[in-house]
Amino acid sequence: MNKILWTSKDIACSVSGKESEDFNIYGISIDTRTLKKGDLFVPLVHVRDGHEFIDEAIKKGAGGTISIKQNPHKTVIVENSFDALCDLGKAALERSKSLIVAVTGSVGKTSVKDALAQMFSSFGDTHKSVKSYNNKWGLPLTMARMPVCTRYGVFELGMNHAGEISDLSKLLKPDIAIITNVGEAHLAQFNNVLEIADAKSEIIDGLHADGTLILNNDNEYSSRISGKAKDKKVITFGYSETSDVLIVANQCKVNGSNIRLKINNQLIDLYIAVPGKHWVTNIAACMAVAYASGIDLRKAANALGTITAQPGRGEQSLINIDGKKIILIDESYNANVVSMKASIELLGLKSGRLIAILGDMNELGEDELNLHLSLSEPIKEASIDRVILIGKNMQELQSVIPQKIHTATVKNWEQAIIALKNVIEDGDNVLVKGSNSLGLGKLVEALKVGKT
Repeated sequence: MNKILWTSKDIACSVSGKESEDFNIYGISIDTRTLKKGDLFVPLVHVRDGHEFIDEAIKKGAGGTISIKQNPHKTVIVENSFDALCDLGKAALERSKSLIVAVTGSVGKTSVKDALAQMFSSFGDTHKSVKSYNNKWGLPLTMARMPVCTRYGVFELGMNHAGEISDLSKLLKPDIAIITNVGEAHLAQFNNVLEIADAKSEIIDGLHADGTLILNNDNEYSSRISGKAKDKKVITFGYSETSDVLIVANQCKVNGSNIRLKINNQLIDLYIAVPGKHWVTNIAACMAVAYASGIDLRKAANALGTITAQPGRGEQSLINIDGKKIILIDESYNANVVSMKASIELLGLKSGRLIAILGDMNELGEDELNLHLSLSEPIKEASIDRVILIGKNMQELQSVIPQKIHTATVKNWEQAIIALKNVIEDGDNVLVKGSNSLGLGKLVEALKVGKT
């Protein structure tokens, strides 16, 4: 079993609760479906009252529970279980004395978060948000799971509405806050991108008094955001000559990129085995964090050079479909306008026939149709041979794609597989990209295991 994460005494002290008896905890869970033996079960009240599942949690091996109600199990009694989870998260940060980095942005935040965690792991014990645990419940849970030995903590902050990032940042109180980019995402909840920029800037609200804000210098909203930072230190990254972490040069190849950065008059060269211009910017963002944190820049660059693309986020696989070998580019995790265009551009670097399976981009608001139609030009510039479109708005895209590009429209990912099998040839390159709700991850998995 893992090391003890919390004792019941430490939990009770941290959350102003009362323990029923002594017990030790090795992890934390808010969901019995993913609970592991030795976990502390924290029942939250949301769609259902989590206290209904305490008995189930104990049967599955929970080492104890936090509860607002007396029960016969090992328990720390509190007034409010969610507040207790937040208090436990704050106590975890306080006891570890770690450097805390918060990451947000319209695109790239999860990739940058994961890359930062890999970078910091070369310097000491590092803790990060798993998956995209970046909301009201995910952030305090991730904080509370942080071991006392942690020296670097990297946390992702997400949002669906104004004020959300402010609350998360105030809870986390980061030493370094980074906004990767601002673009057309979540427009269903905002009137325009300017409002999104202001919402992302809320990350400043919880930033330590001597903390550092890191911004994409190539984004048109960065000056507006930096103006809100007031007395905070601001470090910028990008291609703009005024950037503190300047992208001097890059060579984007099919399987990766050579990058040269200039940081405080020092030239840093590195190679990453992840293709695409968006990853060049991601690496610059990570090196800006390295610069802000004071760690050795060349060692940080070497650590970033070991990054590989992850499933749903650019992973490339050689697979066999009906005896035909193809390269599958898996960008199925999610999609907005910025990331969609970047993925299409990446496909265009490939040699051989290029096929794009594109699904609707959700939460784009009133202008969603025009934003989908704007993909026509990138598709043309990338010299895509065939496009398979999934969803209402993507179907409209068909009308503006040049006729020389073969297009097909389908209703779901299952039909997309059929359409693909009808046209696939040996040596094809196939991109899969769309919003999570379309289930394109299932399409990718079906292709990988041959269940087509």
